[in-house]
Amino acid sequence: MSNSPNRIVIVGASLAGARAAHSVRAAGHDGPLTLIGAEPHLPYDRPPLSKEFLTGDNDPSSLALDPDGAYDELDVEVMLSTHAVGLDPAARTVAVAPAAGGNAETVPFDGLVIATGAAARSLGGTEGVRGVHTLRTLDDAAAIRKGLVAGARVAVVGGGFIGSEVAASAKARGCEVTVIEAASAPLVRGLGAEMGARVGALHGEHGVELRLGVGVDGVLGTDRAEAIAMADGSRVPADLVVVGIGVVPNTAWLEGSGLQIDNGVVCDETLCCGPPGIYAVGDVARAPNGWLGPLGMPEPIRVEHWTAAVEHGMAVGRNLVAPAEAQPYNSVPFVWSDQYDARIQIAGHPDPGDHVEVLVGSAEGGTDADAPDSGRSFLAGYRRSGRLSAVMALDAIRPFVRFRRLLASHPSWDEALELAAALN
Repeated sequence: MSNSPNRIVIVGASLAGARAAHSVRAAGHDGPLTLIGAEPHLPYDRPPLSKEFLTGDNDPSSLALDPDGAYDELDVEVMLSTHAVGLDPAARTVAVAPAAGGNAETVPFDGLVIATGAAARSLGGTEGVRGVHTLRTLDDAAAIRKGLVAGARVAVVGGGFIGSEVAASAKARGCEVTVIEAASAPLVRGLGAEMGARVGALHGEHGVELRLGVGVDGVLGTDRAEAIAMADGSRVPADLVVVGIGVVPNTAWLEGSGLQIDNGVVCDETLCCGPPGIYAVGDVARAPNGWLGPLGMPEPIRVEHWTAAVEHGMAVGRNLVAPAEAQPYNSVPFVWSDQYDARIQIAGHPDPGDHVEVLVGSAEGGTDADAPDSGRSFLAGYRRSGRLSAVMALDAIRPFVRFRRLLASHPSWDEALELAAALN
């Protein structure tokens, strides 16, 4: 497809899908534009679901990504509570069906954006057990919030970002909280063992129990959760269980489509999925990131970050409308997490084999790099093959901004040390 498409369909009323809708209009597309979402809600912001939405009593409408009437102004046909159930690239149609059940229909397209995101992994054997939740959607968060009452015993299975944020929110609501993590420290996947342990110490500092290095056998309770059965034979009492053990990309509806599916929809550097005019964005997309090439990672990867979803949506909107001028995706990865009274920020791509070193402040406390009352702020750098591959900061916002900017040029480790010396 060398020319701009006429009718564009976006499957997935997600952050990435919403930004793609804005982007195609900004790029000059004035033809039909349809946004299809499986949930009953217009696109909303997901990061608050595990944080301020759980700790407060704000209305779900406060999470809306766009103001009332925005999609009317964009002239977007919005189809909510509608599941995509099939794709025929040759016929250029998407098969959809009502979430409540009913007959499928086909929606034709010239250009397609796949933005169906991912679904939370569940804990086997907990189907139908009340009090056991995953957190992915607004409805999930609303159900969890009802159970976060003072004195409730909350068990969080999984010490990643979602699990850690839910634990902090539950503690803020006066709950008794236990975080269960099979690895040796929380956040190992994103930070590595050393920094994961340092950031994970926040749980203990705030009165949350950590159970590390032990797996979960299941949830006890005939009708409602009563406890977690641990692999070591112990039990963790629980009135509410929140499972945060990762996600699975929503690609089942693409079976038989001919697209390459391998831990997401595999894309080229422009986020095109193979057939001309078909792109994927956000959590469901597995695509190269040009910035990772110099780090020896030119192959496609799947990223579950808010920033990537926004950038994907904006990039695909432009590439879809003007395919002859399509640009490769190239961006320094960035993610943040708010836990308790701390802000954690990561830029770049940490790897378990990287050497990690604190560059600004002290991981043992006693610094005021950007939070003079915390006594704990620091920034750590990750070194790979003589280069700075990533940085992570705990309550060190201003130093982080400087290092994130530095990362764009793939600096040497010596350049990182020079900046650190200037900031210390």
